Amino acid sequence: MLHALKLQLARELYKNNIQGTIPPELGNLKSLISLDLYNNKLSGTIPPSLGKLKSLVFLRLNNNRLSGRIPRELSEIPTLKVVDFSNNSLCGPIPITGSFEHIPLESFEKNPRLEGPELMGLASYDTNCD
Repeated sequence: MLHALKLQLARELYKNNIQGTIPPELGNLKSLISLDLYNNKLSGTIPPSLGKLKSLVFLRLNNNRLSGRIPRELSEIPTLKVVDFSNNSLCGPIPITGSFEHIPLESFEKNPRLEGPELMGLASYDTNCD
């Protein structure tokens, strides 16, 4: 299945009504530059293993049903330039160091339980993130 997934990633996987969780095995695709899973019906958490994608430049997970915290491991991807987590149910602190230092706050909007830097009214705080 992972081999087939590699081929699909080359074609991008956005707007496909994909359901289920993001497989942690995606973190093994070391040369991946773009991971576009936006506008699907993905649920569950963002796997910390995605932090192993050290060549990743684009990570778009917006408009899904993702929950839980944004893994800090993602902020340690040195090549990451474009991130979009908007329109999910993520919670907890927004990483603001490393590659996330210059990510616009709009990339996190419409996640009412996120907390972090001044969100300019884009989210309300809820400190109960389980």
